[in-house]
Amino acid sequence: MNYSIIRYILCRVLEFQAMFLALPCLVAVIYGEKEGFAYFAVLFGCLALGAAGKLKKPKSTVFYAREGFVAVSLSWIVLSITGALPLFLSGEFSSYTDALFETISGLTTTGASILTDVEALSNCNLFWRSFTHWIGGMGVLVLILAILPLAGGYNMYLMRAESPGPTVGKLVPRVKHTARILYEMYIFMTVLQIILLLITGMSLFESMTLSFGTAGTGGFGVLNSSIGSYSIASQAVITIFMILFGINFNVYYLLWVRKPMQAFRHEEMRCYLGIILTAVLLITINIQGGFRSLLEAFHHAAFQVASIITTTGYSTVDFDLWPEFSKFILVMLMLVGACAGSTGGGIKVSRVVIMLKLVKNELSYLIHPKRVRQIHFEQHVVNKDVLRSISVFFIAYAVIYGISALLITLDNLDFTTNFTAVAATLNNIGPGLSQVGPAMNFSVFSQPAKYVLMFDMLAGRLELFPLLLLFTPSTWKRS
Repeated sequence: MNYSIIRYILCRVLEFQAMFLALPCLVAVIYGEKEGFAYFAVLFGCLALGAAGKLKKPKSTVFYAREGFVAVSLSWIVLSITGALPLFLSGEFSSYTDALFETISGLTTTGASILTDVEALSNCNLFWRSFTHWIGGMGVLVLILAILPLAGGYNMYLMRAESPGPTVGKLVPRVKHTARILYEMYIFMTVLQIILLLITGMSLFESMTLSFGTAGTGGFGVLNSSIGSYSIASQAVITIFMILFGINFNVYYLLWVRKPMQAFRHEEMRCYLGIILTAVLLITINIQGGFRSLLEAFHHAAFQVASIITTTGYSTVDFDLWPEFSKFILVMLMLVGACAGSTGGGIKVSRVVIMLKLVKNELSYLIHPKRVRQIHFEQHVVNKDVLRSISVFFIAYAVIYGISALLITLDNLDFTTNFTAVAATLNNIGPGLSQVGPAMNFSVFSQPAKYVLMFDMLAGRLELFPLLLLFTPSTWKRS
């Protein structure tokens, strides 16, 4: 284990955290809020720690998969711990645990909140909650790689550990250029949404915070009603951009380099859009009796399907009041999630499609055991390493899900609350059903249960294994 390079990366992360904290400081100055002093204090603390930790240069800048996974996991933990400090020091959160829960929920783009009155927060705290979504959506280490490449070709291990999906590829030969292209597209789409929301009549503050939440597929709002109080036009813009941010960014790169036919042949994207269309139509038919018109039912169905499958978590209505058929579809969408290589969470459409093809192949094998068969995905043969990693992912996912659900049952809440609370956090969605539904929050859980759910949020965002490696003794042995 190369401890010196991990220390160096964490110091870089602290410096970037200071840069991020400068924005809520600016918001506090604009609105004349005393809560901004907490952000100034943590900002200078991060700068001091980052500078002090870099005084001793790394003995070696070379690192491999083990260091990459550990560095990514510890970076997210450091970001969460420091990001929660200003929320707690501002006095607007009753405990550091609650502030930490809110920050982890923001950075992992989960959007699960313990707040009972969002509108009571200061503007700088509201801004920081939403901005953490934007930071976590693409990943802070991807940003660092775009600006400050760390160790030649070795930094692909960081990209692999932080990027969602079964495989990670480079858009261009150099990792630095890949990271830069990803962030350029990310920023462009975010700015475009801000402009469109301004056109629909939103204020600049609301347009920015809601766009941060949409881009990171997070879901923190600035009103207690989430998105329900905004115009139909604003809701429509958010619906479209939630779907767009749930698509693999490789598709946008192909469009950017003028390869539209190759982009439209993207198998995962076509499956993702097909799932959305099917779910919207089924739910619209099921809920139309509860709305004034079929068009209104379609609008709310489309918004909630887009919000759940992309794991954003915004809501226009309390879908916990919908028929059981519709709620079950939404729970299934919680598990599926968005595309790999997007800012969305969940298991990912690509994994689900490949596993279904694997089941189909196994059935074919039982009938024709001597036939040679291969699984194809995105016009390529899926190799055995990818199939193995996906199978292991599903096993680890099921084990973590089961243990987490078992542990939080000690709070003695109902089954629906416990089941969907774990689904909402492990898949980085936000709202669940029953006592953690869109009109409720996660304050009903005890502190121990909140720490279990915080672990789930981090594990879900980091695709399980980088975080699990921290608890493996052999990870820390010097090589």
